[in-house]
Amino acid sequence: MNTDPIADYLTRIRNAIGANKKVVSIPASNLKKEITKILFDQGYILSYKFEDSKVQGEIKIALKYTKGNNESVITKIQRISTPGLRKYSNSGDLPRILNGLGIAIISTSKGVMTAKQAKKENVGGELICYVH
Repeated sequence: MNTDPIADYLTRIRNAIGANKKVVSIPASNLKKEITKILFDQGYILSYKFEDSKVQGEIKIALKYTKGNNESVITKIQRISTPGLRKYSNSGDLPRILNGLGIAIISTSKGVMTAKQAKKENVGGELICYVH
């Protein structure tokens, strides 16, 4: 049994990037689906597909690489809040990643969103991860 499924999700993406894989398959959950949608909307992944064939289902993510030197668009993906040490932030203290070049994904009372969206809606929440 996995004690931190979000860390597992991020590690699978990180490992697939390190191995230059085009597609990575991850066990699905509602939170992982929302994070995947944000990564797609922000341009960090090429495409995704939710498959509900099994009991839990799967998320298939097509990773995005640059055309010239075949490097991943995601240079770093880092878990912030863990089950042992939760990190929360109010709307005024939400972080800016690489001066706005990266994103912070936040779980708020209004759903999962980027820090930029959370600032606009004036809500805080749990810092899930940083992506750049």
